[in-house]
Amino acid sequence: MRKLLTIAIPTYNRAELLDKQLAWLAQAIKGFESDCEIFVSDNCSTDNTQEVIRKWQTTLSHITFKSNKNIENIGVMRNIIHCLKSAKTKYVWTIGDDDPIENRAIPYVIAKLKKHEDLSLLFLNFSGRNKITGEPVHPPTIVDNRWFDVDSEDGNGDGKAIFEHCFSKSVGAVIFLTASVYHTDLVQRALHIWQEAENNWISLAYLAGYCAANGKVIVTKDTYIECIVGVSYWQKEPKSALLMQYKHVSEVLMKLEENGYPKRYCRRMILKNFKEANLKVFLGALRRWPVFAIQTIVPFLALVGMSVFDAIATREFKMAQTTQPSAQNIQKYQG
Repeated sequence: MRKLLTIAIPTYNRAELLDKQLAWLAQAIKGFESDCEIFVSDNCSTDNTQEVIRKWQTTLSHITFKSNKNIENIGVMRNIIHCLKSAKTKYVWTIGDDDPIENRAIPYVIAKLKKHEDLSLLFLNFSGRNKITGEPVHPPTIVDNRWFDVDSEDGNGDGKAIFEHCFSKSVGAVIFLTASVYHTDLVQRALHIWQEAENNWISLAYLAGYCAANGKVIVTKDTYIECIVGVSYWQKEPKSALLMQYKHVSEVLMKLEENGYPKRYCRRMILKNFKEANLKVFLGALRRWPVFAIQTIVPFLALVGMSVFDAIATREFKMAQTTQPSAQNIQKYQG
């Protein structure tokens, strides 16, 4: 019989954090052992990560606990995607090895997955905290440090519309790894459709959007996770800010458009991304990597130009419709 949920943890050289997260999981999963599997993907760590995994596999021998060690470091996104592709259960929840999660999260998730058999995506609401200062962090559009401002607990809302709203409000919210529980078949289908997703640092937005378009969506009102801001993997990559602002967001939006999201919404989001992009990021990259920076921004500007043209054309078409005489009036003037 197919189990309900895989709880997967991608990790690399953070044995102490992994040990702490597995200690949390060992307590939180009690009573739900028959519903869950655990999977840890070690991205070729050089510390004692394997010792930690073996220790907890022994301790949690009554639970299906699988692990993988890559023969080389394949990169963060590829390791995350490996977790998603490895799941055999109906749903997969990939969590960060350093994200604080409340014990009540697992009972809540299991209850919702059992109640809504056609659920395609579950967003667990979360709060944000700055790693250095300890102060709450949230986007300007979010209030009360609750990153998803939608309340869709019953799963009866329009999945596309819910995702469009969440994505418009905060890209960071929909790409926060630990906040998303995916329907396994759907997320694996999405990865099959876009095999280059592993090269895009915000491709989790595409995966969530694809799932949302193909079933019911729940967004929790309560927060179950804390996101520690300032330690994201992409922030350590020197070219990450340039790529995310001027390439990866646009790639995701085009893929969403290809998979059924309204062209008008996707192009409006591209224009929004253009308005919010930090020019200093491009100028800094231009000084350090001039050829790479130009190669990155030219396709983006071309896409922005197309989006502007589409917006103008749509506006003119609507104006023509409102000013065009009706057939009845034409006959009146002609006759």
